[in-house]
Amino acid sequence: MKPFAAILLGVIIIQFSSCSSEPQPLVYGKDVCQFCKMTLRDKKFGAELSTKEGKTYKFDDIGCLERFLNSNARLRMDYSYQLVVDYAHPGELINAAEALYIQSPAVKSPMQGNIAAFNTKKERDSFNNDWHGKQISWDDIVKELK
Repeated sequence: MKPFAAILLGVIIIQFSSCSSEPQPLVYGKDVCQFCKMTLRDKKFGAELSTKEGKTYKFDDIGCLERFLNSNARLRMDYSYQLVVDYAHPGELINAAEALYIQSPAVKSPMQGNIAAFNTKKERDSFNNDWHGKQISWDDIVKELK
C-alpha cells in the first residue's frame, strides 16, 4: 500500500471510530444540559440524544430534551437514539419512546415538567399509587412541548 493511501485509510478509520453513537453515562455534577445549561444534579432525571453523526447531547430533564428537539427541527428525525432516566433506577437510561410516564405535581423534576419515566408498568404503577398522577406517553410529551 502506498504511504498516502495508508494515511488516508488511517484518517478514515479514526473518523468513523470517533463517531460512536453508543449511549454515554450521564455524569451528575459535571455534565451540563444542552438546552438550559444547568448542571445535571438529580439522578432520577435526565435524558440523552445521539445524532446519526455521533454527536451526543445530554439534558437534565425530559422537557429540556423535547424543547431542544423542537428548536432543532433537523434533529427530530436525524438521531440514533433518545434515552431518558428510569426514575425507579436513578442514572439508568432507557429508550424514551418505549418508556412509561407519569406526570404529577408530586414529581419534582429539575425544570418543573413534573414527568417521571419508568421501564416497567409495575414500577410506574407503584410510584403512582402515592402520586395519583396522569399516565402519559412519549407522543403526549412531544405534542405538549411543541
